Amino acid sequence: MRIAICDDDNQDLLLAAALLERYRHERKAEFTYASFQNAAELLAVLDGGAYDLLLLDVRMPGIDGMQAARKIREADSQVELVFSTSSPEYAVESYHVRAYHYIVKPLTEEKLFPILDRLTDDFKRPEDALRIKTQSSVFSLPYGKIEFIEVSAKKLCLYLTDGGKREVPGSLADLEQALLKRPGFLKTHRSYLVNLQWVHALFPGELVTASGRRVPVSRAVYPQVRTAYMQFMFAEAEAALHI
Repeated sequence: MRIAICDDDNQDLLLAAALLERYRHERKAEFTYASFQNAAELLAVLDGGAYDLLLLDVRMPGIDGMQAARKIREADSQVELVFSTSSPEYAVESYHVRAYHYIVKPLTEEKLFPILDRLTDDFKRPEDALRIKTQSSVFSLPYGKIEFIEVSAKKLCLYLTDGGKREVPGSLADLEQALLKRPGFLKTHRSYLVNLQWVHALFPGELVTASGRRVPVSRAVYPQVRTAYMQFMFAEAEAALHI
């Protein structure tokens, strides 16, 4: 897990770093972190998947933490946001950017450690998620949140069920081994992998996902895709009858 701390107050920045060091030592946790004194610095280095958790102050000169969070959410729907600020007045607004938690300063072990416990717990379940490595980070996406994956210009675009997407360098071959052995994932085209769980309709030449996105289905594999889709839907219906 990669963590970024962003706070214009140097004392608060040092305190957050010290608490992370203490947590890492006491819990034997594996993560890295970086510190930033303003949101512009943080935004300048952010790339899809660069960090898994952002610990943000709200009140900062220039771009404040809430403005930064909105910009971050436009590009990254999965990164966890935790706000740490001196006032509770932004708590409601924090939910508009799907914040994981909101901490009123001072930051303490009692406030921060339970949040880190839950987050590190989530990262210890690779069997439920696709683990993706880039040059700068490692991050996980739950299999069930992936609608489909497209490769274009040596870049992987992972389209998610919440309407967001993640972009990372790579080829479809990098993910095929992990995904095609799982029930429900299927290659519909040389540039597309689809999660049948989120297919709303299938037609010759294309399919429509639950979010309304259209994905090509090549003529050569359409019969196999149709058969796999029907088998998947039958298995889902049969499983539902036994609940």
